[in-house]
Amino acid sequence: MKIFSSLYDRAIGWSRHPHAPRYLAGVSFTESVIFPIPPDVLLAPMVLATPERWLRWALLTTLASVLGGMLGYLLGSLAFDAVLPWLTRAGYDDEFAAAQEWFGRYGFWAIFIAGLTPIPYKVFTIAAGAAQMALLPFVLGSIVGRGARFFLVSALVRFGGAPIEQHIRRYIDLIGWVVLAILLLVLMGLNV
Repeated sequence: MKIFSSLYDRAIGWSRHPHAPRYLAGVSFTESVIFPIPPDVLLAPMVLATPERWLRWALLTTLASVLGGMLGYLLGSLAFDAVLPWLTRAGYDDEFAAAQEWFGRYGFWAIFIAGLTPIPYKVFTIAAGAAQMALLPFVLGSIVGRGARFFLVSALVRFGGAPIEQHIRRYIDLIGWVVLAILLLVLMGLNV
């Protein structure tokens, strides 16, 4: 099935749309609070489409993501009782408990790692607010972690993406199915 090549072509099309920066900012902002799809999915094609703007796209993604993270922090701080049922329904109970433990031990470093890695950043933004983590270390950790991630992705695509883009297009369906299988195995392992 060629599902992923169709999605890839659609993402490339969106990346060339005149409103693509708005889409990127919107995805980056909402992913930090509720949206399950990471902004890298739009960031990479946008850098491929306009490689001369790689720094601009990385900065836009970082700033919008940190602003979304601040909204998550605010939700956790002011409306945790209202957000807790959503976290439970979404299956983030264990991740949330781990995030709170991390804040107790690591503070800034917990947010930095959550911002840099594929760990659900949104869980950490809400947990940071609920745990009453100091706002300045939260924002600094978010800027450094999210910035490192998005500038790295943007630079890798800018300086290595064009030559390998043909290979990505050729193998995108295989890559997509392998990533999906790995994700399902990880999710099944978490529920055991």
